[in-house]
Amino acid sequence: MDRNSIIGILLIIAILFGYQYLTMPSAEESARMQQEQDSIAEVAIRKQAQHADSALSQQQHSTQGTTSVPAVANDTTTVADSLNADSTLAARQFDRLGIFGPSANGSNEVITIANEHLQIAINTFGARPNVIRLKEYKTYHGRKPLLLAVPDSGTYEYNFFLGNRKLSTKDMNFTAEKLGGMGVRLRAATTDPGKYLQITYQLDSGSWFMNTTAELVGLPEIDPRNVMFHWNLIGYHNEKHRPTEEQHSTVYYKYLNSDRDYLSESKDDVKKLEAKTNWVAFKQDFFTVAMVKKDGFTSNGSEISITTLPDDTLYSKRYEAKLFFGQEPSAHAVLDMQMYLGPNQYNILRHTDIPEFSRIIDLGWGIFGWMNRFLVIPIFNFLSQFNLSYGIIILVLTIVIKLLLLPIAYRNQKSSIRMRALKPEITAIGEKYGSDEALKKQQATMDLYRKAGVSPVAGCVPMLLQMPVLYAMFRFFPSSIELRQEPFLWADDLSSYDSILQLPFHIPAYGSHVSLFTLLMAASTIVYTLVNSKQMPQQQGMPNMKVMMYMFPVMMLFFMNSLPAGLSYYYFLANLISILQMTVITKWFLDEGKLREQLLANMKKPRKKSKWQMRMEEIQKQQQASSKRRR
Repeated sequence: MDRNSIIGILLIIAILFGYQYLTMPSAEESARMQQEQDSIAEVAIRKQAQHADSALSQQQHSTQGTTSVPAVANDTTTVADSLNADSTLAARQFDRLGIFGPSANGSNEVITIANEHLQIAINTFGARPNVIRLKEYKTYHGRKPLLLAVPDSGTYEYNFFLGNRKLSTKDMNFTAEKLGGMGVRLRAATTDPGKYLQITYQLDSGSWFMNTTAELVGLPEIDPRNVMFHWNLIGYHNEKHRPTEEQHSTVYYKYLNSDRDYLSESKDDVKKLEAKTNWVAFKQDFFTVAMVKKDGFTSNGSEISITTLPDDTLYSKRYEAKLFFGQEPSAHAVLDMQMYLGPNQYNILRHTDIPEFSRIIDLGWGIFGWMNRFLVIPIFNFLSQFNLSYGIIILVLTIVIKLLLLPIAYRNQKSSIRMRALKPEITAIGEKYGSDEALKKQQATMDLYRKAGVSPVAGCVPMLLQMPVLYAMFRFFPSSIELRQEPFLWADDLSSYDSILQLPFHIPAYGSHVSLFTLLMAASTIVYTLVNSKQMPQQQGMPNMKVMMYMFPVMMLFFMNSLPAGLSYYYFLANLISILQMTVITKWFLDEGKLREQLLANMKKPRKKSKWQMRMEEIQKQQQASSKRRR
């Protein structure tokens, strides 16, 4: 790469910065767009709440077994019969619910509570949160208000036994009392005014939490240890690429005295909880519905499951949890928990003080996770403060990380050039010993390295030190909600794949679209391989190495076509910077001629064998002796 090429790359970077700066909306424009989005969202949430109300009303009528009544009834006998039928039905319903018979009747209302982050519609029939909307987020398709669950999907209930009766809150009507704009108290009445079931929902003012409390007031006949909270919900398909969304969606959980764990991400899975459980989370790629109990849900009968759904354009997966509270019996039993209803954003989850809650985001195990938590994320968050395009942030992040790794890259390149400088001597050894004397050739080569002061593994160590960063990035970009629906150049969403061409057919293992960032990444990898192969010494006896080196970018082309554009963009930038680094270091900082002179001078000096070299020679002697015995 010559000076003109370097200047060209710098100009491209400058143009990208300038383009992003000039096209960035002003503060007034941003405020106006946000106001318009909020207005549209308010209309949509009202419609969804009305739909939920209608659906729940139909559900109640279905449960009660009522039939439609004509709008005009002129026949008094028909009216009387209808009233008698209703009375009989009410009596049956009253008998089925026992002392909770009065809660069999009531009007279905939808009570809306909200804070700055959440808007939740709660239906008085069943006392269930039916619509859970995240105000700050939209779906990818149609940019609709983002809901954490399909309204009226699955089951939401508290199950308990009253004598021989198994009762559920989903069959009861509750009266509601608003607690300001962020809370509601719902009560299911009994035949005794001093006995009732009360459920309270209270949103935190500035967080993504909702405190949920169920109280058994004056009901000693109900054992709170047998009260089960049961939530079965279906998640919406909210992201651009459904297969990727499914791969990142499952149920996470954590026992009080153990690390967090999770169910299968690729198939149906069921788990009976075997110890007290601190929290259970329904993870939906970038968002989570979680139930948290500080002293833990009891393991007595608690169970969680995940179910994959057939390919659908609307839904993702079905989540289910059956959780027991384990409270001791009392005249006023309180069953409380917290619900997290929000984004999988690392800093938000980390600051909840819930043990290992941030590990809902899979940043990689061991050193890879540490690299993300203590290097990548802090740099990324720092750059995000400057209100730059995320494409520019990724560019700066790449430059910063490459600068931090520059000493390692320098040592790696220096080792490669030192090895290449010994090419005449290695060629001479190859000519001296034929293919039948491979062991002697290897011994002579190792002796040459020892005399010259070159270690064959010196170039491998720096390469290994860079691997944690490469894999950490592979985990970081797919899990970064900050990149969700963030556009850059031709990519409309950096958290998903970019596409410049939609194919009229599907290619196995590739897909039906063409990702330009992936093409650029693969092309830059080939160029990097070409430049790097010139720096590396020729490896004898490995004729297929070159084929493998060029096959790798082709394989990555298939593998990464549906991965996030931000990830391919990062690898593309990393390749460009690596090529630039190698060119600059070779031309201005490392002189192969001087390094060869130094190696030749080293060969004239007596050198002690290192322990590693002595060990290698011992192994070679043992191999040679073993070979002679076989002959």
